[in-house]
Amino acid sequence: MLTLAPDAPSQRTAQALASAGSWPLTGAREPDALWGECRGSAATPYRTAIDLSGPAYQCSCPSRKFPCKHALALLLLWADGAVKDTPADPPAWADTWFAGRAGLTKANEPQDLKIDPMAALRRAAQRDSRIGAGLAELDRWLCDQVRQGLAGSQQAGYRHWDDIAARMVDAQAPGLAERLRGLATVPHSGAGWDGRLLAEYALLRLLILAYGQQSELAPPLRDTVRSRIGFTVRQADVLASGEHVRDRWQVLARRDQEQDRLRSRRMWLRGRTSGRCALVLSFAVAGQSLDDSLTVGTEVDADLAFYPAAVPMRALVAVRHDQARASAPAGGTVAELLASWAKALGADPWLDTWPAVLAATPVTPVTPVTPVTPVTPVTPAGPARSGRPCLLDGCGDALPLHPGAGDCWPLFALSGGGPLTVAGEWSPRGLWPLTAWDQTGAVPL
Repeated sequence: MLTLAPDAPSQRTAQALASAGSWPLTGAREPDALWGECRGSAATPYRTAIDLSGPAYQCSCPSRKFPCKHALALLLLWADGAVKDTPADPPAWADTWFAGRAGLTKANEPQDLKIDPMAALRRAAQRDSRIGAGLAELDRWLCDQVRQGLAGSQQAGYRHWDDIAARMVDAQAPGLAERLRGLATVPHSGAGWDGRLLAEYALLRLLILAYGQQSELAPPLRDTVRSRIGFTVRQADVLASGEHVRDRWQVLARRDQEQDRLRSRRMWLRGRTSGRCALVLSFAVAGQSLDDSLTVGTEVDADLAFYPAAVPMRALVAVRHDQARASAPAGGTVAELLASWAKALGADPWLDTWPAVLAATPVTPVTPVTPVTPVTPVTPAGPARSGRPCLLDGCGDALPLHPGAGDCWPLFALSGGGPLTVAGEWSPRGLWPLTAWDQTGAVPL
């Protein structure tokens, strides 16, 4: 059922709502009608109806997602057997919608796909109002954190951030909720945590201010701000009107993560001709497989459709023109990576990861790092001055590895004294290595 969800936040909130306590009224009628009323933040419950033959959905909530979290939650309840067949007729509001569905012919456009422009404007205005109230509350919360000081954050516990994140979910700003939940680990991330936490608070406040002035922003930046808040763009719209780029796309790296029973896969690609980077995302719940159509260490001739953004990076594979074949990317230097990262941050200050491909050749680990004879590749080196492993290029520029990646001894063992190329995700905390190339080809780390 969750594969019908338009995005990952919808899947998580639907799972939270899929409990009988949230639904004072549910019912089903053979062979394909479901309906229910779900308690929400409004005074009256949200009314949801589902035609399983479509499937088609109708809900009184103001969400612009399709299907909404209430429809997904009702489907989950039904799949678990918690929605029983009802001998009585559906409520009038559901019966009217089902009757309208039954009156459709194949030649007609399905009713649930017809858009009433005035109704859409009303829903958009309602959501903007909710988000505005939620952002005002978040702004007060951020000011309180700075006013009270950060010293108590290490003893605050996860609930400190979960409570304000839940308020953002109620305000229909799931992107902010995810960012807030991620802050719970920052006070326990080692030396310098207070500076990192304050920087995250500053970025949140910048996002609040940007959303309040979005009418003055350039369209790409406005798209980025709305995306960070939690507005989504349908895949069909991206495929229909997004920027399409055909290239031979090199599949650089893959990173799988799991959070709240939802698995995600991040595939990093780079165009051989255009040099553009792309991020292809896929999601799956427990028991389902993630998209395996792209293989690290290969390249494929394909059209990618990019989501609108100030730094367009997330993309969909629109058309594949041939089969994948083995490929090794050309690596760059630390200075080139940092220059591209700085340029991207200038366009989108909320970026937290950036693809990196560095050419590498091994040297004897040294402490502290000392310059070596200039060579083109980058060098896996031992602990730097901070005691952390790093990569060292031929110009003597060191790039620390991310603390969460550990000591990365498999990377050093793989080098074995020979040349390497390393691909991974760069963030302000360091490089998370994901793939290395030696003489035999690509090796996921």
